[in-house]
Amino acid sequence: MHSLIIALTLVAAKPYTIQDQVTMRRVSSLALSPDGMHAAFVLRSTDMEANRGRMDIWVVATDAGEPRRLTSHPDNDTDPSWSQDGKRVYFLSSRGGSNQLYKMAIDGGEAEQVTKLAVDIETYRLSADEKTLVFSTETFADCPTLQCTQQRQAEQKKKLSSGKLYDALFFRHWDTWKQGTRSHLFAYVLGDDPAKTKDLMNGVKMDAPTKPWGDASEYTFTPDQKSVVFTARDPGKNEALSTDLDLYVVALDGKAAPKKLTTESRATDTSPMFSPDGKTLAYLAMKQPGYESDKQTIMLREWPTGKTRALTDAWDRSAEKILFAADGKTIYTLADHQGQHPLFAIDVASGNATALVAEGHVGEVDAANGHIVFTRDTLKAPADVFTLDPATGAAKPLTAMNDLKNVAFGEFEQFDFTGAAGDKVYGFVVKPATFDAKKKYPVAYLIHGGPQGSFGNHFHYRWNPQVYAARGYVAVMIDFHGSTGYGQAFTDSIRDDWGGKPFEDLQLGLAAVAKKYNFVDEKKVCALGASYGGFMVNWIAGNWPDRFKCLVTHDGNLDERLAYFDTEELWFPEWEHKGTPWENAAGYTKHNPIDHVAKWKTPTLVVHGGKDYRVVDTQGMATFTALQRRGVPSKFLYFPDENHWVLKPHNSVQWHDTVLGWLDQWTK
Repeated sequence: MHSLIIALTLVAAKPYTIQDQVTMRRVSSLALSPDGMHAAFVLRSTDMEANRGRMDIWVVATDAGEPRRLTSHPDNDTDPSWSQDGKRVYFLSSRGGSNQLYKMAIDGGEAEQVTKLAVDIETYRLSADEKTLVFSTETFADCPTLQCTQQRQAEQKKKLSSGKLYDALFFRHWDTWKQGTRSHLFAYVLGDDPAKTKDLMNGVKMDAPTKPWGDASEYTFTPDQKSVVFTARDPGKNEALSTDLDLYVVALDGKAAPKKLTTESRATDTSPMFSPDGKTLAYLAMKQPGYESDKQTIMLREWPTGKTRALTDAWDRSAEKILFAADGKTIYTLADHQGQHPLFAIDVASGNATALVAEGHVGEVDAANGHIVFTRDTLKAPADVFTLDPATGAAKPLTAMNDLKNVAFGEFEQFDFTGAAGDKVYGFVVKPATFDAKKKYPVAYLIHGGPQGSFGNHFHYRWNPQVYAARGYVAVMIDFHGSTGYGQAFTDSIRDDWGGKPFEDLQLGLAAVAKKYNFVDEKKVCALGASYGGFMVNWIAGNWPDRFKCLVTHDGNLDERLAYFDTEELWFPEWEHKGTPWENAAGYTKHNPIDHVAKWKTPTLVVHGGKDYRVVDTQGMATFTALQRRGVPSKFLYFPDENHWVLKPHNSVQWHDTVLGWLDQWTK
């Protein structure tokens, strides 16, 4: 009878589908109450009819109990933070047509609108006494008031001409055309006349938080609550060429211009946070100007004297976060590490690092009053909220926001092999969900972007290997040279070598998989990649033309030389290829896919987004044109409304249906 129950359970489990992935509820924006007893977070659900995600605030107790939905408005509620007494949650909401600050008692009731500003609040921080709000919004740098910005925007809408005139880079960035505005920090005394709101960066042509990915972690109140320390790109630099982010301090009264703190650095300095006693300013810093993937070191600066020491200089990992423990003796941080993304504790005295949560991908962390909460996911489970058990130090789940007990996931394991230059290289294999050791399975060979990135133990909502495992493929991912989490030298090693060591690692890695796993059908392999992965697929097409049954190239460069003139963040190609195309032409032709088109013959699916300004859509169009002219079986999937990623739910379904259909066509 017992074996019958097991058999019925196995039969009931269904393969993971793209519909599962698109409709899966996603946890983010974790915030712990000051007493450590409750965690607030954002839960994103998918509205397929509206073709978008909907976000609400949820709360869960850190000792026991079920998570509770706090907000349920049809519009998005995001960015939770706590009142000092832990009885209320502040959050941003788009209800009413404008993104404003609200608050709500955790015991329930109606949300109370806190601000009624004439602009959208994009990010925010509240002072310790909850009386002063510092927030960011778009404004014209030379406008002294928000009303000035409003008036100028209204005037622009009345114009009948559509031309945009630019005199400097950037003129567009990632997926947005520049409109002449900047993201500035403003100070507002809650309950005061909104007209008294002060632009803390008035007249300064820089953005805080930085664009496009900056958030509230890039600014913080000083210990006396009278000023703000924030991150911004040095306005004296050409934005398209510089990674020189600096820390500035500015008084909340707005009477003086911001003062630069990191005057000696020419690389990135970001993520300021003060120690609990207010005597130390911690931040993340890089050393190499112009290199966005340089190691981030945790710096400690005596406040206000300015004496600084590099806390994690000897630790060969790139820190991503700063969070002080209550006693100030420990800093919690996150970093890539050999295919995992652990939670680390850094001893403030010595700089020694200890992994508190070693397995999986820790995405967010918060700490208060001796409690630690974090989100974690793996290749078999999406993100949920966890806490560290004080007694054992083990991860204890607080939420299970998706019912996956009847979903069949493929088992996975990490492996290693000898790669380029004799170095140890790591990878992951995900078996088909309905795995049978007696059978052989085709391979989906997934190539990560970056190139300074990682395909590790992480539940990805776009490039998820479980989608391929559910379709009957063995999903294989290699963290080739250039990947993060294996030491900075390993990451740095592919400068001016994009088609060299990474390509060799991919060749050696696939051979190692075929030798190690007898269930792999090495004659039925398709390679897929996006961004740098798309470049690599284009490079493979001309330099490994007989290996694959099919290829999928998504937002990948065909011509590195022309891509320099197409893109916007020029520091990236100038670092990777050691200069400009006219200064170092060989750097752009050394590993250029366009020069090998004559050898193309592998059936290829090309995908591109029309709003991708990092890798512009003409690169994808040119790739498809070359394939068609060469007579190679090919298709072109174009999304005019997507950027570097495919984000809209129905577009994601179409993407996966098309990609999986292409793989099936050539391997099954």
